[in-house]
Amino acid sequence: MNDLAPWRSPLGRAQHRNRSLPNARYVQLATVRPNGRPANRTVVFRGFLDQTNQLKFVTDFRSEKPDQIDRCPWAEVCWYFPKTREQFRLQGRLTLVTDTHLDPVLAVAREKAWAELSDAARSQFAWPHPGHPRENGDGFNPPPTAADRPLSHFCLLLLDPLSVDHLELRGDPQNRRLYQRQNDGWSIQEINP
Repeated sequence: MNDLAPWRSPLGRAQHRNRSLPNARYVQLATVRPNGRPANRTVVFRGFLDQTNQLKFVTDFRSEKPDQIDRCPWAEVCWYFPKTREQFRLQGRLTLVTDTHLDPVLAVAREKAWAELSDAARSQFAWPHPGHPRENGDGFNPPPTAADRPLSHFCLLLLDPLSVDHLELRGDPQNRRLYQRQNDGWSIQEINP
């Protein structure tokens, strides 16, 4: 088991204190497109991979993200908690867990992530190809998907943070801490807001 990073406690407090706000589960995920331009989108935080500090998200292999991750696995998540006025920026490497992933632990985690989705969320993975021209038809009313068998293009996306910048906007002056992963653990530094 990996030790929990020191930034997990303040992040957990922020999540708890903002739990009444549905939008507190959404984060902005920034990656780099193959042409070098930025790509930013809102994704749903799905928890942490068991026994790790890795953040879980889900995605469709048919979207642009897999190609972006193959070319450049670096990403940053920006997570704002409005009630407590806190921002967390988590920078690290992405791992895309597809239906052909070789690590059996991650393959099981992918299946578990699929099973934990609501029926409505699972059905979106049966919709027509993301980003393609919209066609008339009934493609957005697919038959129910099985909770125990992920569709082949369903992917688990993991962010393994190497740096976490925590800004508390309340206070005068505001507080800001930088957590950085070193070979022997995490360093914590108070920095100017």
